[in-house]
Amino acid sequence: MERLNELQDIYWQSTFETLYMVAGALILGGIAGLALGVALYVSRAGGIKPGRVVSFLLNLVVNTFRPIPFVILIAAAQPLARVVTGTGIGNKPAIFVMALAATFGIARIVEQNLLSVDPGVLEAARAMGASRTRVVFTVLLPEALGPLILGYTFALVALVDMSAIAGVVGGGGLGNFAIVYGYRQFDQWVTWAAVLMIIVIVQSVQFLGNALARKVLRR
Repeated sequence: MERLNELQDIYWQSTFETLYMVAGALILGGIAGLALGVALYVSRAGGIKPGRVVSFLLNLVVNTFRPIPFVILIAAAQPLARVVTGTGIGNKPAIFVMALAATFGIARIVEQNLLSVDPGVLEAARAMGASRTRVVFTVLLPEALGPLILGYTFALVALVDMSAIAGVVGGGGLGNFAIVYGYRQFDQWVTWAAVLMIIVIVQSVQFLGNALARKVLRR
């Protein structure tokens, strides 16, 4: 416990780094995943604008990258992360690879939740003369908003897990804190302090996500 007290400043700094990495990856991967998920839905057979070739290529890309375990992806994508961020170690490349991994997972979450929207609602909007773009932004996404919030909450929890792995392989945050000051120095108090903070973050994210989704679904 005395060692943990000595490391308080680093502990809170690591917590901030974890939140920073998760937030950055969620913003980048969330936007890219939303765009890719909508494209998957729109181009699929029976979609708003079906396109066999486009749908095949989009599914090929998602199905290629999505199954790669994150611990392998973060090592394999390091050269690309170095080109994009200018460095291969630290928070920036970790955010880049986390966002890359999140994009493909979120794309499937978005596509699956959009499929739950009643096609009759979309057909009614089209019958009233709404363009495809207007149908997507004023009917499709608002109708699926509640499930999408739950889906993004799931992705956010997964990003917290990724941030811990990123810390193990050179990123910052609580994963790095647990390995450097806990595991390598045989201090279980330090390791479990990092685990406890990750649990608190995950529980808070899940609680807020559930509450927001309930509010939207009861409109």
